[in-house]
Amino acid sequence: MQEYGKKTPIEGVQIITLQSFVDDGGALAEIVRVDENGYLVAIPQFKVRQSTWSQMVPGTIKAFHLHYNQEDVWFIMPYDRLLIGLFDAREDSPTYKQTMRFVLGAGRAQILYLPRGVAHGLANPWNQTANMIYFVNQWFDAEHPDEQRLPWNILGDDFWEIKKG
Repeated sequence: MQEYGKKTPIEGVQIITLQSFVDDGGALAEIVRVDENGYLVAIPQFKVRQSTWSQMVPGTIKAFHLHYNQEDVWFIMPYDRLLIGLFDAREDSPTYKQTMRFVLGAGRAQILYLPRGVAHGLANPWNQTANMIYFVNQWFDAEHPDEQRLPWNILGDDFWEIKKG
């Protein structure tokens, strides 16, 4: 039997639904609002330092990695969809080793907050290119990247496959 109940989220991870405005001419959603000091209003501890656009062609898997200092806020375009995978790699967390697997986009305007120490990745198992915009609280430094790579299949080869049944 398929599970329909809500699963316990990883400590600190937030999925925030944005207010969307839809009319006969299209749609609009404010992705982030930044206060006068550069902090996100929806996530007050998060100061935006860089914003990046990324595109994923069908069949792409970008996983897994984590940051010790950086935090991320992701936005998947509502007309696209990406499969998100997370697991808590923080030994001092009450949700240590807990995983999350869900879809972002797919008609919804949401942002995802990823605290440091939560390993994250995403995949596009569908047949259309998908786009995302993400915000980070540190500038990327190619000389000393705050990025710890983990195997794409650390949660099993089938983790990124569309579940059948």
